[in-house]
Amino acid sequence: MNETQVSNEKPRRSFFRRAAIGTVIAGIAAGIGLNAFAHGGGHGGWHRGGFMSMDPAQMDQRLDKMLKHLYVEIDATDAQKARLEPIVKQAVGELMPLRQRMRDARQKAMALLTGDSVDRDAIEALRAEQMQLAEQASKRITQALADAAEVLTPEQKKEIAERMQRRHGRGPRGG
Repeated sequence: MNETQVSNEKPRRSFFRRAAIGTVIAGIAAGIGLNAFAHGGGHGGWHRGGFMSMDPAQMDQRLDKMLKHLYVEIDATDAQKARLEPIVKQAVGELMPLRQRMRDARQKAMALLTGDSVDRDAIEALRAEQMQLAEQASKRITQALADAAEVLTPEQKKEIAERMQRRHGRGPRGG
């Protein structure tokens, strides 16, 4: 693999990791709360047994709680609430199986790489499958982001962007 390929793969992996982890919040409204979930933090996020260990009823309750928090932060109207909830819940529902498949693939990769022999064809097939999953997730997240952005006012989008910058540790001067 040449240097260009390596440098191109790292940003894709990094983007997909953040996007997959931040799907719940990102799908709500252009990524509010993304920082906490992208870094495995937050309250019961994707890592550390958060969403992956929840049954569907618990996940629905968790999403409702996060949505209520978002609605307060952006002063959402009843009409916006009615439109945002299905966007988020449908995106999460569609992405959870992909997340589980990625987790399973990581375990398979460890088994392939730590076995007595190295099956390069199996490793390459797994890599190609992971890239396909990343593409599927990326498309679904982008769809949810665009859908959510259409629901919000320009002022709400600006507020979310400012909150994201603060949560990422970037003040008004971008640093």
